[in-house]
Amino acid sequence: MTTQKTVKLQLVRSPIGCKESHRATVRGLGLRRLNSVSELQDTPSVRGMIDKISYLVKVL
Repeated sequence: MTTQKTVKLQLVRSPIGCKESHRATVRGLGLRRLNSVSELQDTPSVRGMIDKISYLVKVL
């Protein structure tokens, strides 16, 4: 039985004033407003998205 690894993210800075692609990445990760938390599967594509907007999010 394999259990999927997950990663929890929290949006800690506002994407206002950021590049449009960074705002789209925030939305793609399921984060809506400040301090919102999203739990996602730990895949290489999700890790890449987290690296792209690392200055906006905190991994819990």
